[in-house]
Amino acid sequence: MTTTKRPVKTLKLLTAAEILAAVDIQEEIVAVPEWKGAVRIVGLTGHERDRYEAWILQGKGKNKDVNLTQSRAKLVMLCARDAEGQRLFDEAQVIALGKKSALALQRLFDVAARLSGLDEDTLESIQDDLGNAPSDDSGSA
Repeated sequence: MTTTKRPVKTLKLLTAAEILAAVDIQEEIVAVPEWKGAVRIVGLTGHERDRYEAWILQGKGKNKDVNLTQSRAKLVMLCARDAEGQRLFDEAQVIALGKKSALALQRLFDVAARLSGLDEDTLESIQDDLGNAPSDDSGSA
């Protein structure tokens, strides 16, 4: 008995122009009852995510460590936008933003992280990769 294979649906190969023209950044409006309103959260671009990860990775070479100081406020600063798509906060406001309600910041952080492909597993993976990075120690002082 012979079997016939079902035709496999193939995906169209995209061109560079199609990729660059794609509208692929997700956004959500998040209710923030602590502030009596809502905030528009937009997912990070690849460049912004690299910047965020560089902020939380401290040190050089084998001495890198994850620094989560102000990590929620930094991500919210990058992702909170006004109606025209402009950032609501700049880097100078990160500390002030970090002094706002932890509950409100966590709610915004969770959405920003989800829309940006960041989650606890990602941060743990970064930490694990740092811990498992090959050492360049030769054993000599």
